[in-house]
Amino acid sequence: MMATTTMLNSPYNIGAVKFDVKVKPLLHFSHKLPPMRLNRRQMLTIKASDEGSNNGSGPGASRKMGLSDEECEAAVVAGNVPEAPPLPPKPSAPAGTPVVSSLPINRRPRRNRRSPAVRAAFQETNLTPANLVYPLFIHEGEEDAPIGAMPGCYRLGWRHGLIEEASKARDVGVNSIVLFPKVPDSLKSPTGDEAYNENGLVPRTIRLLKDKYPDLVIYTDVALDPYSSDGHDGIVREDGVIMNDETVHQLCKQAVAQARAGADVVSPSDMMDGRVGAIRTALDAEGFQHVSIMSYTAKYASSFYGPFREALDSNPRFGDKKTYQMNPANYREALVEMQADESEGADILLVKPGLPYLDIIRLLRDKSPLPIAAYQVSGEYSMIKAGGVLKMIDEERVMMESLMCLRRAGADIILTYFALQAGRCLCGVK
Repeated sequence: MMATTTMLNSPYNIGAVKFDVKVKPLLHFSHKLPPMRLNRRQMLTIKASDEGSNNGSGPGASRKMGLSDEECEAAVVAGNVPEAPPLPPKPSAPAGTPVVSSLPINRRPRRNRRSPAVRAAFQETNLTPANLVYPLFIHEGEEDAPIGAMPGCYRLGWRHGLIEEASKARDVGVNSIVLFPKVPDSLKSPTGDEAYNENGLVPRTIRLLKDKYPDLVIYTDVALDPYSSDGHDGIVREDGVIMNDETVHQLCKQAVAQARAGADVVSPSDMMDGRVGAIRTALDAEGFQHVSIMSYTAKYASSFYGPFREALDSNPRFGDKKTYQMNPANYREALVEMQADESEGADILLVKPGLPYLDIIRLLRDKSPLPIAAYQVSGEYSMIKAGGVLKMIDEERVMMESLMCLRRAGADIILTYFALQAGRCLCGVK
């Protein structure tokens, strides 16, 4: 039986308060009774689960008695306190649970985790689509070509597929992208001159995107490896040495060409010494003081880059990149790179890879006031995808946890191939 308002049929003065009261059909009172005081058993019992409505208040609302605030207060003062639902019974433990005294501890951290609402109130780190930058591969073709080592990723046709993918990302709040070109082999050279061709693939793509989406934030990659016939980030001397200063000269021209096309942020990923300061000087000299530099400050010579190199067909023709990318065993060296980039005018500091280098992200976060970026690289992406396909992990949960970990470590923005998928998840889009 549902709780109802139980009161007498006629108006009565109870103390100083007048009530219109109805009784249950089982009770029989004369129409007139002397003044009386209702005991607690006779008072109104209110349950939020009661059905009913009052003036359109909808199901679950208890009926109002039409009393003023003063009358309600006077009733309580007179001892006529309405009953609320009884206290819930104490949950019983399973059979066999030992009976023990409470531990003598004052601090119980679990109190702040006891319900979803409490956990949300005290959550220290948040992830939104605005924190994500979407790396996109582009090529000269009109059709999108799947990348075997990176399920769900494609070399996008710069005139068609890229525009569609950027539109999908914007629909879920991801409004930042970074471009990586697959350059035809015939345009590659030892000095990577195609990198600063102002009608090359990247500048053309930037102009197209800015024409379609003027407010889209476009990051670019500044390095010679997609344009080099040797597959290295710099010019290679005949003895195999990567030439530093000569490479920086080429990178400055590349950054200016990208800025002239409309890039918002140029991102030197080459790890040449002194390139941030040289690029800043070159940009300013051409009137691009507003263009930011996101430096790949701590880019490690990692084995997690394999799928990316397949995507761009940019594997080194010989050797490796250990003479310019950082040793994965080194921690303090990241501070040397950070201090150099800060002094040379970097606006954002990036750590690459992401999850295996959370300690480096935290190190830079604690030591620098600049925004910190993390790159969740192709190997990280492909491992999560593979684990999901094999049903070894819950892909979506692991994806979101990995991104939250990067944020927790101190990353303000995250470059991730999961950007569109994660954006949809954050927006509740299936």
